[in-house]
Amino acid sequence: MRRLLLIGSACLAIGASAPVPLPVAQPMTAGDRAAGAKAHPQLLAEFGGLYEGPQAAYVTKVGQKIAMQSGLANTQSAFTVSLLNSSVSNAFAIPGGYVYVTRQLLALMNDEAELASVMGHEVGHVAARHAQQRNKAATKGTLGMILGTVLGAVVAGSDGAKLGQQLAGSIAQRYVLKYSRSQEYQADDLGVSYLGKAGYDPMASSTMLASLAAQTSLDAQLQGKGDKSLPEWASTHPDPASRVTRAADRARLTASTGSARNREAFLAAIDGVMYDDDPHQGVIEARTFRHPDLKLAFDAPAGFAMVNSPQAVIVSSSNGQAQFASAAFDGNLGNYVDAVFKNVGGQTVLNYGSVTTRQVNGLKAAYASAGANTQSGPVVVTVYAYEFAPNRAYHIVAITPSGSEGVFNSLFESVRRLSDADAAAIRPKKVTVVTVKSGDTVSSLAARMAYADFKTERFRVLNALSAGAALKTGQKVKIVVPG
Repeated sequence: MRRLLLIGSACLAIGASAPVPLPVAQPMTAGDRAAGAKAHPQLLAEFGGLYEGPQAAYVTKVGQKIAMQSGLANTQSAFTVSLLNSSVSNAFAIPGGYVYVTRQLLALMNDEAELASVMGHEVGHVAARHAQQRNKAATKGTLGMILGTVLGAVVAGSDGAKLGQQLAGSIAQRYVLKYSRSQEYQADDLGVSYLGKAGYDPMASSTMLASLAAQTSLDAQLQGKGDKSLPEWASTHPDPASRVTRAADRARLTASTGSARNREAFLAAIDGVMYDDDPHQGVIEARTFRHPDLKLAFDAPAGFAMVNSPQAVIVSSSNGQAQFASAAFDGNLGNYVDAVFKNVGGQTVLNYGSVTTRQVNGLKAAYASAGANTQSGPVVVTVYAYEFAPNRAYHIVAITPSGSEGVFNSLFESVRRLSDADAAAIRPKKVTVVTVKSGDTVSSLAARMAYADFKTERFRVLNALSAGAALKTGQKVKIVVPG
């Protein structure tokens, strides 16, 4: 993770007397509104659609209130704020007044001011027109960067870029951006200023970033990667740990009397929100993906991480990348494999030779592999297809360094049907808010978390509790329980 030395920073060096002036936003244009309106439905589709629970209206109210401070528009109705049904911790905004936050990131927050800080930060990117300033060749979307950036960077020339884009192309590549460090800091500063203008405690930005830093560390532990792994939101934003102190310093320099945190109202609003995967989109538990509606399951190889989206499941590590998805099926697996190769390659012809057919866990399967030249050496692209019904099939597209394609053998061999009983047993998780009673401890409440491991660590991160923090009778805390 990158660290930034604050000594000598132009606006936040120790002893600084005033922050650097922030840019003044220009009101959104008709072109901005048209571009946002076009992208909006596509973004909703890529991030699981709208979350329809009672939390949505609350998020909209807070989002419109904070967005108004940007100067992009003079009416709250000009902003469309969406709570996304996604288990990926993420937030973003796009031109035209569209602001988004996922229910997973919402659950990590601990008061209304923290919610406002996240959305204010994202609106700040739009107000400063960072999207227009970015180096387009160096940016990718949150979902796209997991697979598409890796593949596009590996395969030589424009053909390589096409391969990566085909495997993970999405509207998110254009709008869910990896900004530069200076742009992130400017968005932080704008978000802090918006908090004060809206009457919130500007320090909420720092406490929210602290929770993100703690979640970053926990996610790394869960994946067995020490402190070198980032969650989705953090992967498109510089190391949150290095921004905590900076945001706190900025808050102290902000001329604001805002102090609202609205913790009680926030906890009441998010009580019952779904947490982690929506079973209708499939669930990931440890290294296993299961989809109760499709009645299928598979296992990622040891050491590989999985990310679920409505379009695909991505399995990745430094040793290779794979994507599980579906396509049109005419009943012929050979045709299916050929169509997937053509879709992946685009204008590049991937010569895969012959298609081999076999049985995998009672399923008809077919596969083939093709080599490709890359900037880092030769790679192998493998397509494995599985027939689940006469008109329904699924496939895995995998790319590995030549000679290492065996790393995905266990994945290919693990695809299987789920029994009716196993599918019915898959339940969603939800956040519930409880009041600490006399005798309750971190350990006793953490024991109620709906997980098999890291119960205490998950509980502390969810509630922004440091390692030594104790609970007080009457305090409200969040736990994750079966839905």
